Amino acid sequence: MTTISAKSILASRHALDHNIVGHTILCRYPRPIHAEVLTHKVFSRNAGSSRALPVKRLIQDVINDPFVPLYWGANQKGMQAGEEINTQVWVSDQIQPKRSRTRSLTREQAWERAMWLAIDMAEAFDAAGYHKQIVNRLLEPFSHITVLITSTQWSNFLALRDHPDAEPHIQILAREIRKAIEGADVRTLQPGQWHLPFITDEDRADLAGFYNPDEEAYQEGLRKLSVARCASTSYKTVEGFDMTLERALAIYDKLRTADILHASPFEHQFQMDEPGSGFHGKWLNEHLGGNLGPGVIQLRKTLPNECL
Repeated sequence: MTTISAKSILASRHALDHNIVGHTILCRYPRPIHAEVLTHKVFSRNAGSSRALPVKRLIQDVINDPFVPLYWGANQKGMQAGEEINTQVWVSDQIQPKRSRTRSLTREQAWERAMWLAIDMAEAFDAAGYHKQIVNRLLEPFSHITVLITSTQWSNFLALRDHPDAEPHIQILAREIRKAIEGADVRTLQPGQWHLPFITDEDRADLAGFYNPDEEAYQEGLRKLSVARCASTSYKTVEGFDMTLERALAIYDKLRTADILHASPFEHQFQMDEPGSGFHGKWLNEHLGGNLGPGVIQLRKTLPNECL
C-alpha cells in the first residue's frame, strides 16, 4: 500500500491583491521523494522527523502503510525510467558480498523481503541501544512522511512536477496538491489580519475566555498555538496527545527560547501587509515576506535572531 495525499488546512487571499493567495497544505507521501519536494525554495515546510519518531512506532507505521512502488519502470539511460516491466528478481538467502542468487521472486515479493530485512535490522539496532536518529534511517526507503507546506507560489512546482517527465510518485503528489488548491475554501483577509493554520473557531472561543479578543495577547496566544501545531504537523503532539493550549505553550517556549531559534514552524503564519508609499515600494514591509514573497509579513521574519 502506498499513500499519496494532500489536504488543504487553510487558504487566505489578500483583500487588496487577489493574486496573493497563501495555501497551507498537509501532505503525506513516500519518504524517498521528499528530497525532490525540498528543492522548491518557495515552500515553508515542517515534516515528521526520523529523529523524533520512536523506532517501534516507525516500524509499525511501515508495516501498516509501507511504500511500495506504484510504477516499476525498466532501466535505461537518463533520469526517466522506461516502460513498466514485471520480470522476476533473483535473490539469495545469504547477506554477503559476491553471493550467488539462488531463487526468484516477483517484484512485489522482493520489495517486501527487503522491507522485512530492514525491519529486522532496525529492531536489532534498537535492542542494542542505538538512537532512533540512526536506526530509523534503515526504515526510510519503505516509510511515508507527513509534511506541512505553506506557500503563496505554487505554479512552478505544479508545472514541473505534474508533468510526464517527473518521477511518477511526485506526479501523483502534484496532482493531489493541485486538487487541494482548487478545492480550498479561500478566506479574504484585510491588511493586519493573520493566516493561522490549525486554528479552529473553538480555539478562538476558548482563548477568548482568557483574553479580550481585541487585545494583542489574544492574537499572540493564537499564533503560539498555531506555531506549536505546525511544528507537530497536526492537532496532536508527536506523542499523539491532543494539542491543548498548555501543551502548545510548552512546545512554543522550547522552540522560541532555545539557544538557537527553531524557526521553521514560524514560517506558516503570516499577516497581510499594508500598502507601501514612496521608497517602500508596493508594500510597506516587503523585506518581511521571507520565502512567501512581498504582500505578506511572515511571522518568522519578525523574530529577533531568526537567521544567524
